[in-house]
Amino acid sequence: MYLKMKNKKLEIVELTKFWERFKGLKFNLKKLDYVVKFPHKKFVSTDFICQNLDIVLTDKNEKIIKIYIDFPTEKYIFPKRKVYNVYFLPLGTAKDLEIGKTLNIIEK
Repeated sequence: MYLKMKNKKLEIVELTKFWERFKGLKFNLKKLDYVVKFPHKKFVSTDFICQNLDIVLTDKNEKIIKIYIDFPTEKYIFPKRKVYNVYFLPLGTAKDLEIGKTLNIIEK
């Protein structure tokens, strides 16, 4: 799956297994160049993530509910109503997104 934005196409890595979700992006020192999707998640913690990220919260239909640009490490986003998916995006890519719009997710 890919997330298509204005002139970018980023690969989406979906973390569904327990160990993948637990580890997430912890202690990842390389700059993020893909999108990480956490399905069925409402709470966000950036503990031990070694870089700032853009975070997008969506509902079941991929409609954007909340956008956090340049979200720092060691912070929390407490559960929000109607949130179903959490996306971690590379820094600076969420500036093209708007609340209320739908994410453009394509297969190839």
